[in-house]
Amino acid sequence: MDADLDTLCTALYVRVDDELKMRPELVRQRPAVGIAPTLSDAELVTLAVLQALLGFSSETRFLRFAKARLVHLFPYVPNQSGYNKRLRAATGVLCSLIRVLAKETCLWADDTWMVDSTPIECGRSRETAKRSQLVEFAGYGYCASHSRYFWGLRLHLVTTPAGLPITFALANPKADERGVLRDLLEIEPGLLDGRRGQVILADKGYRSAELESFLADHGARLLRPAMRGEDPRPGSRFLKPLRQIIESVNDTLKGQLDLERHGGRTVGGVVARVLQRLLALTAAIWHNDQIGARPHRSLLAYDH
Repeated sequence: MDADLDTLCTALYVRVDDELKMRPELVRQRPAVGIAPTLSDAELVTLAVLQALLGFSSETRFLRFAKARLVHLFPYVPNQSGYNKRLRAATGVLCSLIRVLAKETCLWADDTWMVDSTPIECGRSRETAKRSQLVEFAGYGYCASHSRYFWGLRLHLVTTPAGLPITFALANPKADERGVLRDLLEIEPGLLDGRRGQVILADKGYRSAELESFLADHGARLLRPAMRGEDPRPGSRFLKPLRQIIESVNDTLKGQLDLERHGGRTVGGVVARVLQRLLALTAAIWHNDQIGARPHRSLLAYDH
């Protein structure tokens, strides 16, 4: 176990444990009489983050590793079945903790956001598309970045330039990106409160007079490349280098945190595994911010 990862694990556990004690409504209510879980909710969340950072896409392999190498941190490690059930039941906790950690960084106040969507493949055969439990949730889509079709979902992600997740959503690939972005900001109107002049960088797919009008009403501005035949847009010359940043954030999720090998076969399973990796990214950025490590999104100290 690397010393830097050990430090992150300890700091994260303490912070999560404190948060869950202050907000007991986040965790599943258990009967007053009965057998108390041997693994606490804070330990479960910390284990989930470690699994993502260490690059284990297989829960069975990770738990076998944890029982051999992480006993100094986790005296009790559950079996795969119990771990999987607890993790799927904790999606609300994972989602809340992403926001809690993000707000505690200096990056939360950044006046520039970036938005993009990336494929979350869930199957590669026709039989999977017909018989999977994800049939009502997933669909066929096209990824222009990789020039390929896929069956699964799209992760819509709004981040800061340093890669800190601000808000996100999983949606059918056929869902309009512009509509998803607007829904994300309408569901949480507080995101844009007090952020007059907020700039949101996007690609050409977010062209929409309605969306830009909505953002203008909330004091924000959409910055995107001009379409063919359109007049040049202000600030477009800065977009090309900055657009590469959101692609690198997606690459961190897929390359270092194995988002494409999530292994989810049900709606709950996919959601839990996506949130697990988003929380791992947020936790690493949060810890780097706390200790003054730069760049914020670097996982080099934790991914081995």
